[in-house]
Amino acid sequence: MDLRKIKKLIDLLEESNLAEIEIKEGEESVRLARTPKGSFAGGYAMSQPMQHPAPAAPHPAPAMPMHSPTEAATGGHAKPHADLPEGHIVRAPMVGTFYTSPSPDKPAFVTVGQQVKQGETLAIIEAMKMFNPIEADVSGTVLKVLAESGQPIEFDQPLFVIG
Repeated sequence: MDLRKIKKLIDLLEESNLAEIEIKEGEESVRLARTPKGSFAGGYAMSQPMQHPAPAAPHPAPAMPMHSPTEAATGGHAKPHADLPEGHIVRAPMVGTFYTSPSPDKPAFVTVGQQVKQGETLAIIEAMKMFNPIEADVSGTVLKVLAESGQPIEFDQPLFVIG
């Protein structure tokens, strides 16, 4: 395979949200993968399907303000949940299956009352057979875990409260 093609694949991987690209041409194949910052070597069985990159757009799309589903439903003003303790809410960055531990036989990444530092892994979300770490974006104490391990979650769903 031509080195220029491999370089283009590397650039495409860096510009996208993909964690892995695998391309086969005849008997030749190239597999490029990256490990996100703060990732882990998980114990869940991970079978990685072949990822096909989307063709590059000729011009980048203009930046559009994105609203969470809550903000969209309330006209752009997210209302705090009455049943949530005061503190910083860590929300789901994607749709997927929520797991509190790296594998079913391992302890949870964090527990209520535990001190966490910014960047520390709180949980993982499985989306399309990819395991994505959810990191604390602030330091503090875990006040509440709002999702149940093994359950599906929605984009922007509150997962943790850190105080």
